[in-house]
Amino acid sequence: MRWFVMCIAILLIAAPATARDDGRYANSPLHSWFDHLASGKGLCCSFADGRTISDVDVEMRTNHYWVHVDGAWILVPDEAVITEPNKAGVAVVWPYVGEDGKTQIRCFLPGSGV
Repeated sequence: MRWFVMCIAILLIAAPATARDDGRYANSPLHSWFDHLASGKGLCCSFADGRTISDVDVEMRTNHYWVHVDGAWILVPDEAVITEPNKAGVAVVWPYVGEDGKTQIRCFLPGSGV
């Protein structure tokens, strides 16, 4: 039983957090910064639309970022990478479902550990 509880706790800690704009970030000192983040694909919207991901869900393969989102590894297009310094410190990805039904990346902010 103890092993089972420990496994559940690890899964809950390791699961990516999905945030939605319900007003809880309105007073964050980084709110305005997130609202103005953009990649080569355009504005990323805000932090509330992105997902924080842990360093184990980000890899570099042949000079390109790959992120583990919704159970699959997805190549981050070079134009989706945000190149300005990360004031939040954590990696954030802004995925969306394209017209082809596949998850794509609009913006990716590398974390400090990547």
